[in-house]
Amino acid sequence: MLLLGAASAVVSVAGMRAAAWLIGPAFLALVIVISVSPVQAWMRRRGVPRWISTVVLILVLYAVIVVLTLVVAVSVAQLATLLPRYAGPAEDLLRSLTTALSRLGISAEQVHAALKSVDFGKVLGFVGSLLSGVTSLSTNIGFLLVLLLFLGIEAGDADRRLAAIASDRPGSAGALTDFAKRTRSYLLMTTIFGLIVAVLDTVALALLGIPVPVLWGLLSFVTNYIPNIGFLIGLAPPALLALLAGGWRSFLVVILVYSLLNFVVQSLIQPRFVGHSVGLSTTTTLLALVFWAWVLGPIGALLAIPLTLLVKALLVDTDPRAGWAPALLCLPDTPHPSPVPPTTTPGAAPR
Repeated sequence: MLLLGAASAVVSVAGMRAAAWLIGPAFLALVIVISVSPVQAWMRRRGVPRWISTVVLILVLYAVIVVLTLVVAVSVAQLATLLPRYAGPAEDLLRSLTTALSRLGISAEQVHAALKSVDFGKVLGFVGSLLSGVTSLSTNIGFLLVLLLFLGIEAGDADRRLAAIASDRPGSAGALTDFAKRTRSYLLMTTIFGLIVAVLDTVALALLGIPVPVLWGLLSFVTNYIPNIGFLIGLAPPALLALLAGGWRSFLVVILVYSLLNFVVQSLIQPRFVGHSVGLSTTTTLLALVFWAWVLGPIGALLAIPLTLLVKALLVDTDPRAGWAPALLCLPDTPHPSPVPPTTTPGAAPR
């Protein structure tokens, strides 16, 4: 059984990696629809016709995607025009660093090789490829918008679908309902605190005179969905740009400001609200981040928590024999749906 399970897991993971181009956008669309579906439910409870609530839901989904895409495209374009100005300061910084390294006993040949290995033409070429990548995202965004359209149309039937599942497999329906609830709670709390951190970071960077602060604020908002290491990813680009634009003092100030803001919000306040809604331990979260980033790429890092919650709902919460797994994967005293044991009828095989 262990060997068959391991072999099946390897085949499944290999298939997910091969189909990452499909699984990533599809699950992202599902998570977005789950997060905003209460808007449609709220309108339905107040007597709004179903087709109007569906149209409003789809318009909200499209507005979020279009606004984020425009902000990213404009900010990256501004960054591409600014980077050539810092090629000279970057060269001077590298020379000073190599001089300092040579004083520490590193040979001049090693320093010269390290200096030659840094090609700022490649950096500018990377920026150009990044810009072209943003423009080529139109195909993926179009696919995402189509998925959002169809999932938004079918979101109104979610309760009936769950009721149909519950009539045959009550444990599965309960696990999927718990997955949607936890995912929605996690996204709500993470989005709120991500917006707070993004606004604070943007204002701080603007006051410090760091170029394109809106882009770095948006980056800190997005990386807030990446557990454990998202703060470091969001910090690196503005800190490096501060180093090139204002020297070591600006570099240290940006690190200090980011550390204070993000430590207070993300390390002291946010876990009190997010931790219980997710229920996953810190070790599980870190391993999930590494695993899903390896399987699906950057989108897997952003969706590591919802993906893990879905796998837990499908493989753990629906299996009465897997009651031991939450003790290893989850925080203590976290409520979980109780799997319903399979029912049998006389003369029939268990379902």
